[in-house]
Amino acid sequence: MLTKCTGYSDLRQTTAKQVYPRRLFSPDIPEQMDHARRLRSLRRQMKQRGIDSLLVTHLPDVRYLCGFTGSNAYLAITANRAAMFTDGRYTAQARQETSAAKVVIAAKSARDEACQWLVASGLEHCAFDPGSTTVTELALYRKASSPGHRGFFRPLTESLVPHLRLIKDQDELRLMKEAAHLGVDLFHELLPHLQPGVPETTVAAQLEHSARLRGAEAMSFESIVASGKRSALPHGRATSQRLPRKGFLTLDFGVILNGYCSDMTRTVFLGQPTRRERFTYDAVREAQQAAVAAVKPGVSCGEVDEAARSVLRKAGLAGYFTHSTGHGVGLEIHEAPRIAADQSQSLLPGMVITIEPGVYIADHFGVRIEDMVAVTQDGGQVLTPASTGWTQL
Repeated sequence: MLTKCTGYSDLRQTTAKQVYPRRLFSPDIPEQMDHARRLRSLRRQMKQRGIDSLLVTHLPDVRYLCGFTGSNAYLAITANRAAMFTDGRYTAQARQETSAAKVVIAAKSARDEACQWLVASGLEHCAFDPGSTTVTELALYRKASSPGHRGFFRPLTESLVPHLRLIKDQDELRLMKEAAHLGVDLFHELLPHLQPGVPETTVAAQLEHSARLRGAEAMSFESIVASGKRSALPHGRATSQRLPRKGFLTLDFGVILNGYCSDMTRTVFLGQPTRRERFTYDAVREAQQAAVAAVKPGVSCGEVDEAARSVLRKAGLAGYFTHSTGHGVGLEIHEAPRIAADQSQSLLPGMVITIEPGVYIADHFGVRIEDMVAVTQDGGQVLTPASTGWTQL
């Protein structure tokens, strides 16, 4: 039996008739990132670990270190040189975007030329990230090396570039706030279109079309639009099912703006709720607020997860919370750290995470509320400031 939750006197009922200010966003602003500083930070990490050279192939890592956004890139880094290898399709783009590294347009294989450049550097070995390198790729690296250098490539014992990407600098935080605010505006614009009988796919199409019109490069992931009983599916992609006259509608979406992702979830209600439905929503909201309030430097990711989970445990709903409380966001929609039970990673200023507890009661309904939160010097700043109060359409 559900136990009573209290403390919801501050809930505000939002209606679809409210008018929200329309903000203009500025896509296609050239990145003004300090890539030289990032490479210096990486080289310090390499030196501390005795790493002579590093081959970076994960495209978000390449973008982070030198600015290049193409689909074929191999960034070779030594203690005093960096070269970014790509192919002829990107001749103009690479020279326009890349900074802090020499651009090399490969005549044949960018991968092979990068490997050969590293071997020719005369260093003892080159490290690579096994988390973003397949067995097949490694075999090709070794094939591109001369026979006497088959042991040249060695796996890192810990990822270096993703570790640097954990902490967002001020330029990154500015871009992430822009992306998050665009997502909030899209939610507010969508509310008047949420009517019984509208297919979920139409809702997703309206959301994504509006995102493009407002400057988004793409959606951060396939938008989740799940209504009625389907709201109990944590990853309920939009289907032809029509919005019900009575029931929850979960909207989980994000946009990519200037390369950086946003992520937010709001659950609204159509018609008149039952006491159980309203109770469950209020419990999830309290859990989400408790986890947001727990965000501060030095607190472990596991403690933030427990802040949300303990509220749902007291409400008798913890068994319906079937995923972790959140994850990092940045150039990718899912980054470190992971906000989950038993995660000992401490939060640090500059991290950006999601807080997204949910309750999913199969064949009945589900509720999830999610915000992006930036860790500050003394707490957390919510980047997605749409009301989490009860929204009834």
